Amino acid sequence: MPETVMSNTLTCAGDLVLLISTDHKRYVMRLQPGQTTHTHFGALRHDELIGVPWGGAVQSHSGHGALMLEPGLTDLIQQLKRGTQIIYPKDAAYIVHRLSLRAGHHVIEAGTGSGGLTTALAWAVAPSGVVHTHEARPEVLNVARSNLERVGMLPYVRLYQADIEHGFKAAGADALVLDVREPWLYLEHVRAALKPGGFFAALVPTVNQVIELLRGFEVFHFADVVVEELLLRPYKPTPDRLRPDDTAIPHTGFLLFARNIDAGEEMSRWQQRERQRYEARLKARAELESQAQQRAAERADGGKKYPRMPLP
Repeated sequence: MPETVMSNTLTCAGDLVLLISTDHKRYVMRLQPGQTTHTHFGALRHDELIGVPWGGAVQSHSGHGALMLEPGLTDLIQQLKRGTQIIYPKDAAYIVHRLSLRAGHHVIEAGTGSGGLTTALAWAVAPSGVVHTHEARPEVLNVARSNLERVGMLPYVRLYQADIEHGFKAAGADALVLDVREPWLYLEHVRAALKPGGFFAALVPTVNQVIELLRGFEVFHFADVVVEELLLRPYKPTPDRLRPDDTAIPHTGFLLFARNIDAGEEMSRWQQRERQRYEARLKARAELESQAQQRAAERADGGKKYPRMPLP
């Protein structure tokens, strides 16, 4: 007999729920006794939603139906109030995967924004881990705080109104993420805040920023470097007419990942093969140019290796 895993099968007061209407509109709300939520398909009294089986259908006061489900991480991120542009769920989930996050980890983040990535990080390290997030703008940090409280992630986050120019408010982190304009300027502080061999990630929108950060990795001893971008192509889930959706999520940014290594290591030993081949080509080209200059000098001197000695 398969083992039965017991969990709550009915909604309770205080639960965060996802409602999907028949026209596929999505609403995330927290059930509070005595409260009413107004939607485009009618009003929903929370008292009538408490004690309902998960996955069941509920009705608004106007008789329109909706499915009631537990919200997923994607729903939480997409439903956040946006004070700034939030990170896309496809990127947030992949960053969590690349950083190898799990419950109990401590993560440092800079560039909180509206709290989209912060939500994903906290989701991964809860209930025993902590996300230390830094944001210089107080009005933006207030939006993030409100969003994190709404989705139930605030207990796992420490918010700092701080510029990271002089370092981070935490240290010894398992992983560190930068979502700032010039991440290469802070790599020295990143090394000081990460535990040895820790995971680092950065999100930047342009190629020029990628190049600057790659150069910074070589200066500040980061290895196992990866540069990636994610292109998401949804499909229409219709069995008889399966085809790509009319919309897609193409380039949203470049993702860079690296590990900090011992400062005493010779970086050339740990460069990527493409970088090693490039350096070898540059060295070979310089040798060929030097030989060509030497031959030109010999021809100018009559083709001899040594110049003619003057007569006494």
